[in-house]
Amino acid sequence: MNGEAANLHAHLRRGGLVAYPTESCYGLGCDPRNPRALKRLIRLKGRSATKGLLLIADHFKRLQPFIHSLNASDRARMQRSWPGPVTWVVPASSACPPLLTGGRPTIAVRVTAHPDAARLCRSLGMALVSTSANPSGKKPAKTAAECRRIFGTRVRVIAGRIGQRRRPSTLIDLVTGTVLRP
Repeated sequence: MNGEAANLHAHLRRGGLVAYPTESCYGLGCDPRNPRALKRLIRLKGRSATKGLLLIADHFKRLQPFIHSLNASDRARMQRSWPGPVTWVVPASSACPPLLTGGRPTIAVRVTAHPDAARLCRSLGMALVSTSANPSGKKPAKTAAECRRIFGTRVRVIAGRIGQRRRPSTLIDLVTGTVLRP
């Protein structure tokens, strides 16, 4: 891990928040295992804790600790859509923090195709919470400058370009096959 990544890793471990480019907008993220960071993120967005949060990673293995074991068929179905803008709602592991799930037995996960977001997860060696960079009900930030204007110093902003996608990721329930968000 280089110096910049080590500094960012320490920031996240202390409960810090980051804003980073994703497929369609800037995302807000934190260490998914840090309850203090999860609470800060939910408060910053003005979001209900019952909505739950989603996780992104550069590789499926970083998501596995948060997911209940899957059969080979379900795992293959998910992995055929990755990396890419498809988020799957899957059974959560018993170790998955309730603030991530919103108190439900499921967790939303995605292996991102955005090169900067994937590089960030890879350099940190972890999955990240990923929710749109905006106060709840407002339009998501599309640039680093917008993130700085909205959040000031409460969030460490990682500069980069968002992807070409105009809409948030497709959201699919793995168990039922229901498309929850096209």
